[in-house]
Amino acid sequence: MDNILLSTALSFIITFFSIPVIIQVAKAKKLFDEPDERKVHKTVIPTLGGLGIFAGYIVASLLCTPAGVVPQFQYFVAAAIVIFFLGLKDDVMILSASKKFVGQLIAAGILIKFGGVSINNMHGFLGIYEIPYYASVVFSFLTIIVITNSFNLIDGVDGLAGSLGLITTLIFGSYFFYAGQMTYGVMSFSLAGAIIGFLIYNFSPAKIFMGDTGSLLLGLINSILVIKFINIAGAADAVIPIHASPAIGFAILMIPLFDTLRVFGLRILDRRSPFSPDRIHIHHFLLDLGFSHKKITLSCVLATLGFISIAYLMRHLGTTIIIGTLLFIGLSLIGIVYYLRQKSSKSAIIKSVSEPEFIKSHKVLSLATETAEVE
Repeated sequence: MDNILLSTALSFIITFFSIPVIIQVAKAKKLFDEPDERKVHKTVIPTLGGLGIFAGYIVASLLCTPAGVVPQFQYFVAAAIVIFFLGLKDDVMILSASKKFVGQLIAAGILIKFGGVSINNMHGFLGIYEIPYYASVVFSFLTIIVITNSFNLIDGVDGLAGSLGLITTLIFGSYFFYAGQMTYGVMSFSLAGAIIGFLIYNFSPAKIFMGDTGSLLLGLINSILVIKFINIAGAADAVIPIHASPAIGFAILMIPLFDTLRVFGLRILDRRSPFSPDRIHIHHFLLDLGFSHKKITLSCVLATLGFISIAYLMRHLGTTIIIGTLLFIGLSLIGIVYYLRQKSSKSAIIKSVSEPEFIKSHKVLSLATETAEVE
């Protein structure tokens, strides 16, 4: 318990006191996120908040993780460092999607090859249990890459990615603590403490963004935590066994994961790169409906808690049924939001036409109709 408390407090303190310094340096060096037609902020805002998150997380986890308990921990740190420099370069100089993808493949390869972070059992999803080694490697690569990018893509409004990351790390950390997995518990709470320190400056109106440095780190660590959660909670000899652990893990990451899979699918169907920019994320839809940044964040947080509750209450029904139910609910909700957005857009177009112009257009149309009838 001392390790958990110390790691949380230490990461929070480091991040909280480093962010103001980072803001000053970013302003002095003009390291801003410039607003454009796709982004929701209207002024230049520093994007290097991920530096503070990484500093708090890495120092706290290195100091507080029990030595030798999980020998693979050094590889987790190595992968995090790869992602850190990848995100930092993208925040400062802008990287192409292909180079970012290669960097993420390297980090995922370190985790799978040396860190033992892999999914080798589907726990009954679609009737599949044990899967062959090479299929496990491919599926693990895909899982790590998608989750890593999911937090990067959901980071579109103030406080959203950080709040979702806080929920996931607190839930995973609590499970690992009670299950006696202290290394993963410290990893979770170290990141949670860093996120709390960052969110103080990121809630609307944000003073700083986490940038790719922070969002990619959140995604990578969560990919480690969810895969370890699935393997540990679903094991026959688990201290705290959880039925349908893949479904529970999916529910915990539901919002960023579902939105990423949906957006990737739509882009591929449109014959575009899955990483191409657009405005079809769930937070863009909610912004178009007039939601504020705080309301969007609160809505997504409450939805996440709802998905987790549903999955946990249904855990005895099996992985396939739970994931199918979650996907159905997710698609239904996004359909409702999309319908309301389309309806709101049509109303806005009608209102944009002034009353005199509308009357004038109506008179012209009536005159044309009468002329046609006479002819």
